[in-house]
Amino acid sequence: MKLIKLDAIDSTNDFLKALASQEELDNFTVVTAENQTKGKGQMGSKWQSESGKNLIMSVLVKDFLFDKEKVFNLSIIVSLAVIETLKALDISNLSIKWPNDIMSYNKKIGGILIENTIKSDGRIVSVAGLGLNVNQTNFDDLPLASSLAVLSGKTFDKDVLPSLITEKIEQKIEFWQANSAVFWDQYFNSLFRKGIPMPFKNLHRGTSGQNFMGIIQGVSPVGKIRILLEDDSVSEFDIKEIQMLY
Repeated sequence: MKLIKLDAIDSTNDFLKALASQEELDNFTVVTAENQTKGKGQMGSKWQSESGKNLIMSVLVKDFLFDKEKVFNLSIIVSLAVIETLKALDISNLSIKWPNDIMSYNKKIGGILIENTIKSDGRIVSVAGLGLNVNQTNFDDLPLASSLAVLSGKTFDKDVLPSLITEKIEQKIEFWQANSAVFWDQYFNSLFRKGIPMPFKNLHRGTSGQNFMGIIQGVSPVGKIRILLEDDSVSEFDIKEIQMLY
């Protein structure tokens, strides 16, 4: 694993994407930063992190995705790799809030943002970004956030985490062909609030702002969430169409 360590950068995802477009990088090249000034989350949301306290990393993944209809497979791999790494550190009650927020109990401790670039020859090159709250303990302005330190009462060596997580990503990619159904099951079984009646906000144009009750039933092959509605029908929603209220 090639590791590029930066002090401060606007976005590790943007840095790695730009670098990969300029030169042929090794697969699973990792970029980390102590501080990120323009961290990104899903749907353009900002990821804020206290400088030097948390893990900010991006990893390059090539030669895995070949079909744009299957890009969600990488979300499953990265989410499970993070969950397994944290379980080994004795972080309890871990789950994945669809599509790929990392939760402990009902607090968000990490977020994953995967960005895919389709090359002229059809290859898909991916950059998987992860922001993980490690040693930050002040979340006064973020009541739904927590960290490994808050949850466990101890501090962690965040510099060992990139290699641990990337190793698990590599392993899952290596075994994907034979174990994809198992990984999908593990992802579903790890879903936050699955099978429980939950309120959701509809973000879809025309019905924006309307709340409704539903039960998470699963995730479609392209990564849409499947929700059982009050009329017993099952609908699929994209990330930009729905928000879980919890």
